[in-house]
Amino acid sequence: MAHDTAAPATRPLVAAAVDADRQIVLASGSRTRAAMLEAAGVAFTVVRPPVDEEAIKQGLRAEGLTPRQQVDALAEVKAVRVSARTRGFVIGADQMLVLGDRVFDKPPDRAAALDTLRALRGRSHELLTAQVIAKDGAPIWRMVVPARLTVRDFSDDFAAAYLDALGERALDSVGAYQIEGLGAHLFSRIDGDVFTIQGLSLLAVLDFLRQHAVVPR
Repeated sequence: MAHDTAAPATRPLVAAAVDADRQIVLASGSRTRAAMLEAAGVAFTVVRPPVDEEAIKQGLRAEGLTPRQQVDALAEVKAVRVSARTRGFVIGADQMLVLGDRVFDKPPDRAAALDTLRALRGRSHELLTAQVIAKDGAPIWRMVVPARLTVRDFSDDFAAAYLDALGERALDSVGAYQIEGLGAHLFSRIDGDVFTIQGLSLLAVLDFLRQHAVVPR
């Protein structure tokens, strides 16, 4: 996994750009997003965005923005804030889970994660994943991709055992699930791109980077 001060542990498909204007920067502290880029052989650095996400969300909701507009705005803020102080192509991303009129954020603790799972079980919800790429302090590409997930009607005992097994990783996603691992047991149907559900529309991002000759065509 990539770190703030070290290159990715696995050998990248292409070496990190010597020209700082062509470097790739991930404006996210997400371990999953970093792991996806690393597994794809992308050389990048991580710079956590200096933003108060909760305050921004409250402001966006007060303005009456839709969940799609909110998640797009959050991804843009992350990318632009980092791009304003870092050269290269900066990737910002965010996710929002929508169930009816209710919007879910990442659970702060195990109890909140359990409440989230109980609310989702036996129902279908929409997961919105936004990604914005910024350069020189301004957004130059953006995309919001939805996915539809149906959670099976599992028991309270299963939910508790699942959270015990997953531990702190359950707090890393808005739905308290990790689809690439144990979270697969939560669902009866998934309509959407697996990469997107994990937190980054990787294929679209890679296509953008190829178009800008940052990774091999």
